[in-house]
Amino acid sequence: MNAKNLLDQLLGSGQSLLSNLPGNAPAGEGKPGYANFGTGMLAGGVLGLLLGDKRVRKFGGKAAAYGGAAALGALAFRAYSTWQRNQSAAPVAPLAQPTAFLPAPAEEDNHSRAVLKALIAAAKSDGHIDARERGLIDDKLGALTSEPALRSWIDAEVARPLDPADVAAAAHSIEVASEMYLVSVLAVDTESFMERAYLDELAKKLDLPAELKTQLETEAKQALAAA
Repeated sequence: MNAKNLLDQLLGSGQSLLSNLPGNAPAGEGKPGYANFGTGMLAGGVLGLLLGDKRVRKFGGKAAAYGGAAALGALAFRAYSTWQRNQSAAPVAPLAQPTAFLPAPAEEDNHSRAVLKALIAAAKSDGHIDARERGLIDDKLGALTSEPALRSWIDAEVARPLDPADVAAAAHSIEVASEMYLVSVLAVDTESFMERAYLDELAKKLDLPAELKTQLETEAKQALAAA
């Protein structure tokens, strides 16, 4: 499994994880059907460890609205396009095309790793991941991917001290920065002072214009409302 496939699994596993929480079993069933979700459920387990139980329900609804990496890119593109149309002066850059948010195959791995890096960092912004949970995440990733390099990279990202500047350094374009910020909004509790502060600092380090930052947050709220 490469970085893009893992990202798709993580973003798409939110609804599976949500369905398997206590009390959320389908009507008429005594317990959740864990065996029915395959690698999606394994990815959901990693997602649950990253986010912590307190945010699983909220992320489950958001992830269901986003679907996967392609859907995330489509929503980032919509936010970016809306922001440019709303500028009173001439746009600061040519209007991006949807393909700018769907990288060419040669760029997919770096693009997906940047978004994964943002997701992992945002999940750590409340400080809940400890050494025991890092070990569990590594074990579950071992069941998801047999690629040692990818596993090693993710383990290093989970263990890395939280640093918005380090996260932002992975963004090589405003399109990637937009996706990284959007997935970060998905992963945090925006009502938490600590996590809100992290988001604001990340936006600064990503050099996101204030209006674009607001538009990306609006897209996230609309997706949640529609879930």
